[in-house]
Amino acid sequence: MQLPQIRMESTFAQTQIATTRGELEIEQPKAEVSIEQPPAEVEIEHTPSRLTIDQTQARADMDLKTIKRRKEEFAQLGYEDLLSGIARRSQDGDELMMIENGGNAIAEQAKRNSETPMYDFNIGWIPSHGSVKIDYNPGKVEIRAKANKPIISITANKPSVSYTPGKAEVSLKNYPSLKIDFENLKFVGINYEQSI
Repeated sequence: MQLPQIRMESTFAQTQIATTRGELEIEQPKAEVSIEQPPAEVEIEHTPSRLTIDQTQARADMDLKTIKRRKEEFAQLGYEDLLSGIARRSQDGDELMMIENGGNAIAEQAKRNSETPMYDFNIGWIPSHGSVKIDYNPGKVEIRAKANKPIISITANKPSVSYTPGKAEVSLKNYPSLKIDFENLKFVGINYEQSI
């Protein structure tokens, strides 16, 4: 006996999703920095030192005198000798004028004029102590400095941002289907039979 059969075959619907990733690009340009350093201003004022050495007296002590000084000394010595000669002759004249008072004035004068004079001498230094005169004036240095601050200029650049949003596309990969099949199915009517 053949039983009628109905066969149904179905497939489910299948979806598919295609995605495109979003892209984010960030670019940061470097900041523009300018640094300028003005030089420091320096002023130096210098007064030179001065050293004076006067050795005129030391040279004179060693008999290394200038012509001018020798003339002055000779003139002074001649004047002093003139005065001492006048004084000696005046004294000799006074002694001879008073010869009547007694005494041996002519013999004493002869003895006095013929003797070599005695000179006092002690330890001597050539040149004499303190004959070289030294004078020193130290110089001065004045320094004035002014520091200048650096000039800094900064320009910040904004970041460049580029964004591409992502996408998601949903579609049907397979559509749903239903397949129906009949087996041994007959339509029976009045004096009529038909296989379906």
